[in-house]
Amino acid sequence: MNPGPLLELAGIRAGYGPIEVLHGVDLVLDPGAVVALLGPNGGGKTTTLKVCAGIQQATSGEFRLAGRAVNGVSAADLARLGVCSIPEGRGVFPNLTVRENLWIATGTGASLAELEEVAYTRFPILGQRRTQLAGSMSGGEQQMLALSRALGTRPTVLLLDELSMGLAPRIVSQIYDIVGELAAEGLSILVAEQFARAVLPIATSAALMLQGRVVRTGNPAEIEEELSTSYLGG
Repeated sequence: MNPGPLLELAGIRAGYGPIEVLHGVDLVLDPGAVVALLGPNGGGKTTTLKVCAGIQQATSGEFRLAGRAVNGVSAADLARLGVCSIPEGRGVFPNLTVRENLWIATGTGASLAELEEVAYTRFPILGQRRTQLAGSMSGGEQQMLALSRALGTRPTVLLLDELSMGLAPRIVSQIYDIVGELAAEGLSILVAEQFARAVLPIATSAALMLQGRVVRTGNPAEIEEELSTSYLGG
């Protein structure tokens, strides 16, 4: 029996003050899926992720989690329900050590010992850097730390915004290999990415956003073939 979508946006409109950014977005994330949300900057990808994380409230439409409407639920409560977000720019605290960054994530209920075990097992380099200030690490290591903080809270839905930003192509490839492993372990992932070729190899489906609307969804290979390189980011 199909359990139905884990996360679903139906006719979502949202914006900032009088400016509407999302004009009726429909999006579905099934259990264990990796949905790549593609499109140029300014298309509404980040705002869509903010709605899914509870950071931005929809003005109309319905946001559902496991079939239940969660419009108006706070970001903290959504995190407790298993929705975890890694924002654009990684969201680590540069003036805190690796260990202190992990400690901050204990607010969701996980212990520091659990968070450290998850982080250092998956990313041994972080264990070597545990007393180092996060801001002094490479961009790739900071992204590993951001992922570790998220994974330590045992999420069911992971929201990722522009993981590739500021990283060398080789590091981007490594990070997305890790995201692919997480999906294989059963995590459901919605990832917004301007550079589609970084994420399409691990995606189970793809959605193209233009001017605040999802204009096309489908198989990643079909979408990569159909869309112009200007949308795919080279």
